[in-house]
Amino acid sequence: MSDTHTIDGDHEEPSRRDFIYIATGVTAAIGAGALAWPMVMQMTAASDTLAAGSIEIDVSKLEEGQQIKVLWRGKPIFVRYRTPKEIAEADSVDIATLRDPQTDNERLVPDFAGALNPKILVMIGVCTHFGCIPIGEAGDFDGWYCPCHGSHYDTSGRIRKGPAPKNLVIPEYAYISDTVIKVG
Repeated sequence: MSDTHTIDGDHEEPSRRDFIYIATGVTAAIGAGALAWPMVMQMTAASDTLAAGSIEIDVSKLEEGQQIKVLWRGKPIFVRYRTPKEIAEADSVDIATLRDPQTDNERLVPDFAGALNPKILVMIGVCTHFGCIPIGEAGDFDGWYCPCHGSHYDTSGRIRKGPAPKNLVIPEYAYISDTVIKVG
């Protein structure tokens, strides 16, 4: 016996049993989705974590030669107001001699007016060798020195000597006014 009914011998109409199978499948799929949704949602970032995803830094109180350190996503951010001497030292480096070649301008972002401001340098303050925190205004190149294994960075945060393979990382940031930088 068949559960489907034949009309004119060519077409089969679904029976009640077919309807029950389809309804059960749809209900099971909705139930699985309802169970999976909370599990997937618990893996997303919490709202307090998302709020900490970016920070605003006021650089108006920085004076020439000063550096501030702020935490962003658990990492120190170095914001340095460089002196004309530090900028000149960074510009005078022969890029071909660098392990991780970058010009000083490539390590800057345009300010609020759209021009590069070489006075303000923003970097993640974590050594690219083993994650130590370098000391500012130290080392052989007057930039940063990592005391853990002896990496020396210049006044642009570029690796110049020691075991670190890369320059200090420049985070994603933008000027949101003439004196405020948003990191993240």
